[in-house]
Amino acid sequence: MKRVVVGLSGGVDSSVAAYLLKEQGYEVIGLFMKNWHDDSVTISDECPWLEDSNDALLVAEKLGIPFQTVDMSEPYKARIVDYMFNEYEHGRTPNPDVLCNREIKFDVFMKLALSLGADYVATGHYCRKEEISVNGQPVYRLLAGKDANKDQSYFLCQLSQEQLSKALFPIGELQKSEVRAIAKAQDLVTADKKDSQGLCFVGKVRLPEFLQQKLQPKEGDIIEIPNDWEGYAAFDHPRVFDTYEGELEYQSQRFVYKREDGKKVGTHSGAHYLTKGQRKGLNVGGTKEPLFVIETDIDENIIYTGQGHAHRGLFRNALFIAESDIHWIREDLALKEGKTAAFMVRIRYRQPLQRAVLYRAPNGLYIHFEEPQSAITEGQFAAWYTDDELIGSGVIN
Repeated sequence: MKRVVVGLSGGVDSSVAAYLLKEQGYEVIGLFMKNWHDDSVTISDECPWLEDSNDALLVAEKLGIPFQTVDMSEPYKARIVDYMFNEYEHGRTPNPDVLCNREIKFDVFMKLALSLGADYVATGHYCRKEEISVNGQPVYRLLAGKDANKDQSYFLCQLSQEQLSKALFPIGELQKSEVRAIAKAQDLVTADKKDSQGLCFVGKVRLPEFLQQKLQPKEGDIIEIPNDWEGYAAFDHPRVFDTYEGELEYQSQRFVYKREDGKKVGTHSGAHYLTKGQRKGLNVGGTKEPLFVIETDIDENIIYTGQGHAHRGLFRNALFIAESDIHWIREDLALKEGKTAAFMVRIRYRQPLQRAVLYRAPNGLYIHFEEPQSAITEGQFAAWYTDDELIGSGVIN
């Protein structure tokens, strides 16, 4: 009997994952990760982790498996929360869920599980794993979940071959409706529980208030840039480049605005609280179309906005990933310098996959999209796929 430690989160997905593994004959242990107990930043009187850990305990009792709560708050603060504050402070928008999987669930937590004699760690992610052989060596493929609506492979885009070798995703072949039906049939307390919306394991926090705990409010101007700003015309003017790399470097540049390029339409409480493509939270009325954030200037504390979701300032054709931020799940498929390859790419969770060409430059990787992309956001992850296999990812620079 192989031993599996399941990360029981108190939700329906991990509950059913644990049930399925037990049915398959594994020796199953349930562990609940407590990642936070600084109540000053949960903003809410609710205590979700307590409720969640209690539900996880009830599920473990129902399934007849050992259960324990483990305190992960120290590594979580160091690797996730402090990193988040630092990124926002520098005008980037991190993805805590991707980081939580790479740094906590499949690193700190996995090491703890293996120290308990576990052969595998299992989670309730909607994705699949497949083992193939390449040159006589085992290689693990990370595949999208069968439920296209719930596919969570993007959140695992930073996993390594070593981490995948020890990972199990028992519900990856199922639809969400099937998972709930199984939970109901087994009379699990989580059967009808809503999916959590908080930060990964922190709970029900609202991001601006969360950030205000460490990043002080600082009033600044909101400037509206017209859609016919001269910088766009210059950018769209056909140019001849000596190299493909030169063209991509140009295409992936951020637009650089100055205060005098537009008009002041309001004020904000801190440029680091807002992110590219954001519409809510600007609190500016009187415009024909809603305002969207098209750029943030952290140094000058200015938010630049444009009217409407089709505003020219939102779109770019290419992005760049620095050398140190490139990650290949399939190391055997890594692009060699100077080479290009076609992939399907997404730059945020739930975004439909986009056609693109990847080009490996000496100092990093360019992604050149077939269609211009809206709100390419520094600090987020771009992930590239072949069919339903996730091949690699990187932090947008």
